[in-house]
Amino acid sequence: MSAEDLEKYETEMELTLYREYRDVVGIFKYVVETDRRFYLCNQVDVKARTESGDVFFEVTMNDAWVWDMYRPARFAKAVKVLTFKDVNVETLAPTDLNPAID
Repeated sequence: MSAEDLEKYETEMELTLYREYRDVVGIFKYVVETDRRFYLCNQVDVKARTESGDVFFEVTMNDAWVWDMYRPARFAKAVKVLTFKDVNVETLAPTDLNPAID
């Protein structure tokens, strides 16, 4: 597989992922962004934890969709993320639920 073929494949996968996002965003209440992933979910809980003087975040999500083009199944009943980096949680507004159609 050439570099051009790989780039074309990744571009097609990203477009497919965006279309799936556009189709499912309306069924979720929250957007959660971590340093490694982007999630849509209907329930989220973020807790700051301390261990040996280090602070990390424990993020628990239910009924989640994961933005990851290499994942064969993007829907997950429950997701738990541990991270030392920032976590951003946003409530989706009704206008966010209808992204522009390309």
